[in-house]
Amino acid sequence: MIDIKNKVDCCGCNVCGDICPKNCITFNTDIEGFWYPEVDEDKCIDCHLCEKVCPNLNVEKLKKNNFVVPKCFAANHKNLEIRFDSTSGGAFTGLVENFMRHGGYVGGAVYTDNWGVQQIVTNKLEDLARLRSSKYIQSDANGFYNQIKILLNSGEKVMAVGLPCQMVALRNFLKKDYDNLLIIDLICRYVNSPKIYRKYLDYLERKYDSKVVYIKAKNKELGWKNLTHKVLFKNGSTYYGTFSIDKFMKASMVSNCLSRPSCYECKFKGFPRYADISLGDYWTSANDKSDLDDNTGTSIIMVNSNKGEAFFNANNKKFRYEDVSFKSVLSGNPALTKSLPRESVDRKTFYNRIDKENFEDVVDSMCVSSVSKKQLIKNIIKLFKKELILSQLHIKPLWQFVYLNFIHPAVHGSLKDGFLIFTTPYCLFQIDKKADIQLQGELIFGQSVFKRSKVETRIRMQAGSKMEIGNLGGNGYAFGYGSDIEIFTGGTFISKGGPSTNSFTTIICQNKIVIGQCTAIGRNVTIRDNNGHHQISINGYIDALPIIIGEHVWLCQGCTIMSGVRIGDGSIISANALVNRSFPAHIVAAGNPAKITLENISWKM
Repeated sequence: MIDIKNKVDCCGCNVCGDICPKNCITFNTDIEGFWYPEVDEDKCIDCHLCEKVCPNLNVEKLKKNNFVVPKCFAANHKNLEIRFDSTSGGAFTGLVENFMRHGGYVGGAVYTDNWGVQQIVTNKLEDLARLRSSKYIQSDANGFYNQIKILLNSGEKVMAVGLPCQMVALRNFLKKDYDNLLIIDLICRYVNSPKIYRKYLDYLERKYDSKVVYIKAKNKELGWKNLTHKVLFKNGSTYYGTFSIDKFMKASMVSNCLSRPSCYECKFKGFPRYADISLGDYWTSANDKSDLDDNTGTSIIMVNSNKGEAFFNANNKKFRYEDVSFKSVLSGNPALTKSLPRESVDRKTFYNRIDKENFEDVVDSMCVSSVSKKQLIKNIIKLFKKELILSQLHIKPLWQFVYLNFIHPAVHGSLKDGFLIFTTPYCLFQIDKKADIQLQGELIFGQSVFKRSKVETRIRMQAGSKMEIGNLGGNGYAFGYGSDIEIFTGGTFISKGGPSTNSFTTIICQNKIVIGQCTAIGRNVTIRDNNGHHQISINGYIDALPIIIGEHVWLCQGCTIMSGVRIGDGSIISANALVNRSFPAHIVAAGNPAKITLENISWKM
């Protein structure tokens, strides 16, 4: 019978539970949130079926396929909406659509009501959206293998999709190949703890004071390569967690401490693959760059068997695809041949603390990247080189850089972290010593693609005014050339981090202006929260009201945002629109005055 002495020997596939004729195997979860089989010895009849199907014990005998070196294709679904809703390029959807339309059953992973993950088998086309996209935590496969076997034996066509360990478990369970079965496995680096993922979501729900209603890993709106974790909340708020700031990714991808122990010694790497087709991300180097790569996600399809090749040839009409080299696939996906490196934190301490403390506090204190003194010096030299380039070696901006960052009492940054003000030629600063500039990211004034442009960029901050610059993906904020920024006494301007404004941005702040992460601002955009102290003889008239612009908003050329306006996450304000009232999330507004013209939109920067 199955007896797990060392946790690295169990991948958590659940297949032993499905094969047991006496139902004497249950799965109990440990302190880390991973389940392991436990056998009721009073019921066990020592049939040893659980050992015979265990993928960890029998992997080598199944390591065979038609193609030792797979045939590789980079692919994108032709439907942009499907690509947006996919983890990579929509290859899974392209392969599955026709299969399900003709009555085929598909087995794959879906979120549960509490944002756990389980394997299901379905032939309902409406379930395709649930099956689409990677989930990145271990899925519960209890009953999965039995369902597939019953369908196959009744003559139904089945496509099984899962991790390599699960698909090896399926082959062991079935004992033979079926003509009516196609197996697809996924390129897998590791699986994360469902328990820790739930604690991560609990942290976000506390932060946004609302329940999670939607999750999308590798969301495309900020660009696929930012690895953005998008989370929507019941109150309409949106969280965009890019790789460099998201605490779950910090723990899982940087510190490597959220994965199952078996992932550090994964037995399912290498070639030939166990599945008919393998799917994953097509990450490329500069030398291997594909014409399909537009930062909206590109899939790699590896064909491993004759059956897989026949299926791909019959179901590739929904793709744009091209042959790519096996070498390029390997270079972008080291997880195909290498196990996850060991965690860089004390694992026992991490999981003991996570039960007693808030997720974010444990991650912030334990999952910290250390920088050597030598690397720190190199980083500082890079900062000064950057200013030399931006200043075009003009004396005035070089002096401004030194004065603002190291002398002026209003500026509070960090040389170690690179949170500095970078200056360009033809910048005019009028910053009172009793103003306050808080930098949690870099801030560039007068950014321009025209090296010889003499257009002036101006910033004026009165005593008692405040500016806060956040950090997104390692980037702070940049004001394009020709911008005019004025913050009056008592006014607060906050940018949570993201791309630069375009040229000739005007910001006039007397009360409060907040610009969310990754908000794109076009040319000649005006944002002003006040009416210039002019009084109008109207009962209840207020001269200045705060402006709150959400996350990932697009303010197109020439639009004007007036006082008291709130713009929801993911919305687009069209060119030359006059916005004098608030708008919800994920809409397009246009006109003077602006009105909603489209709803439920998403867009990529």
